[in-house]
Order: sequence, then C-alpha cells, then structure tokens
Amino acid sequence: MVRRHELTDEQWQVVAGLLPVSGAKGRPRVDDRRVVNGMLYKAKTGIAWRDLPERYGPWKTVYNRFWRWSRNGTLTLLVERVRVIAEA
Repeated sequence: MVRRHELTDEQWQVVAGLLPVSGAKGRPRVDDRRVVNGMLYKAKTGIAWRDLPERYGPWKTVYNRFWRWSRNGTLTLLVERVRVIAEA
C-alpha cells in the first residue's frame, strides 16, 4: 500500500535507476526507497527531522543521506533527470 507522500511503484522504477550506487564497504546501505520516501515526507509536510515517522527508519539516517546527497549534487541531478523524463 502506497501512502500519501510516498512514491508509487512506477515512480520508484524511474527514480531507482537514477540513484548512485553505494561506494561504501562493509555494512549495506539502508533501503533507498524508504529513505527517499522519508525525504519526500519531510519536504511535503515540513516537520522536523526528529519527527519523521518510524516507517522511514531512523531520522538520522534519512537526514544524513539528504545532507550528503545535497552537498554532492545528487539531489539536484536527480530532480533534473526526473523533470526531463516527466516532460518527455
């Protein structure tokens, strides 16, 4: 079941192929879909990071990924690519 502020399966298929692969060694990266949905929930509702619902995992994980992807340009690139796909 897709919740109000989450990506549908079709939307996720588009976004998943655009995300960077994990370069870290050791522990596997937390589920990207859950983290991206947490970012969307935060953006759409305006709540504090610490108030993210538990279904998105630890708020600190979502925040750290958002911060890292914001700094390295991943989010900007993701938005640009999704916009081009949507306009096509």
